[in-house]
Amino acid sequence: MILDLDESRLDDAEGLLAADPGEMLRQVASSGAQVRTAVRAAAEAGVEALAADGRPRAVVVTGMGGSGIAGDVLAAVAGPGCPVPISTLRSHVLPGWVGAQDLVIAVSCSGTTEETLATAAEAARRGCRMLGVGGPEGPLRDVVAHARAPYVPVDSAGQPRATLWGLSMPLVVAAGHLGLTRVPEEAYEAAAAVLDEIARRCRPDSDAFVNPGKELALALAGRLPLIWGTSPLAGVAAYRFTSQLAENAKYASVSGELPEAGHNQICAFDGVLGAGGGERDIFADPPAVDTVHGLRLVLLRDAEEHPAVARRREATLRLAEDRGVPVTEIPATGDSPLERLAALVGPADYASVYLALAYGIDPTPVAPIEQLKSMTA
Repeated sequence: MILDLDESRLDDAEGLLAADPGEMLRQVASSGAQVRTAVRAAAEAGVEALAADGRPRAVVVTGMGGSGIAGDVLAAVAGPGCPVPISTLRSHVLPGWVGAQDLVIAVSCSGTTEETLATAAEAARRGCRMLGVGGPEGPLRDVVAHARAPYVPVDSAGQPRATLWGLSMPLVVAAGHLGLTRVPEEAYEAAAAVLDEIARRCRPDSDAFVNPGKELALALAGRLPLIWGTSPLAGVAAYRFTSQLAENAKYASVSGELPEAGHNQICAFDGVLGAGGGERDIFADPPAVDTVHGLRLVLLRDAEEHPAVARRREATLRLAEDRGVPVTEIPATGDSPLERLAALVGPADYASVYLALAYGIDPTPVAPIEQLKSMTA
């Protein structure tokens, strides 16, 4: 089936809401509120008790999809100065080196994720320190309770991928109590305010030429996005954007991070989708979803770049210009890592939903995921 892009769909606020029966736009708009609610929930669940046993040797976050990325968010906010390694585990198997000196954080929005339950149960058997974050009810809560560990209940915004901030903030709060990162109380509110402002600017009744989410969606249409972050924090946002485009817009993209992307992905500039692509002619017929007219480089620019990476970014822009590869830059703003991450993730989340709606796609259903689960149950 060929689905044609119809930019006029994005100018019809009532039509957008009608085309979004699962209310994905509303779910994304709840991001700021999620930050505030999750910080309170973490305190009420007593995550500060984790500090009684001192600093762990390592932190392993186990989770899948929209839940697993909470581990990446924790690592991004903690940054390179974190005194212990933080890793995200997306599988059924807990590494052999994980033991009683390590903290295993199990995250599942539903509380029923197969892979997360398997690794959480194994962590409990090994006597690991544990924290659970996820649905108010379900087997994950039981596993964590059996290990006599704290559990932070999270009410889903609707879909796990739309509950990013609700699932991530308890991890950041816990890390603060453990001395792994320092996030002042005001930083949570500042990040929530950033997300609220993005929601205001990206609301459905805001015209495309002043709406960052709609503008970004139209820039991506008909192209294969190369989404690169310019720091580890921005790299997490790039991965998140790729995942959101896949689930919401059913749209393929490639994520990466500088400087690594400059050692491999950049060669696509000279491939069949790169050289001579140029900007899309606004007077041409709208592109079909199965027609790719070239690459678009999306640079998620962190305010804290390594000087060498900044030089590579500038050189990359020149190479893209020389080869006619259009570029979109999204800057991270804010004083804290949490604010900068919010500034990068917020517009991208909206863009993924608006791209779906511009193509006439319902952003909420994820039929292939459900079919895969049923085929392997």
